[in-house]
Amino acid sequence: QVQLAESGGGLAQAGDSLRLSCAASGRTFGSYAMGWYRQAPGKEREFVAAISAAGSIKRYADSVKGRFTISRDNAKNTVYLQMNSLKPEDTAVYYCASSSRGIATMNQPDYWGQGTQVTVSS
Repeated sequence: QVQLAESGGGLAQAGDSLRLSCAASGRTFGSYAMGWYRQAPGKEREFVAAISAAGSIKRYADSVKGRFTISRDNAKNTVYLQMNSLKPEDTAVYYCASSSRGIATMNQPDYWGQGTQVTVSS
């Protein structure tokens, strides 16, 4: 069982930056692929970014490529999402997710966090 806890959400203006953190429980964090999803009001949850267990492979949604950066610190059991050049359309609840089956399976994570709200005003 893995528990994920997001933090770092809040209010921002267009063009600002925010960094989300996701702290994971358990001693097997280093063997899990990790990712971020988001869900805007009235929309389905969508993939944002993913990172392999060792951090060597990263994937991004086209909508955030070049603006968002995913990273991880396995010694701290934490994954981050650095969000730069924020846009109002980035407004959503952001969820951390993990998969024990590798980054290729991040479309079907095993575990989810509770989410953190990010609101970007124009």
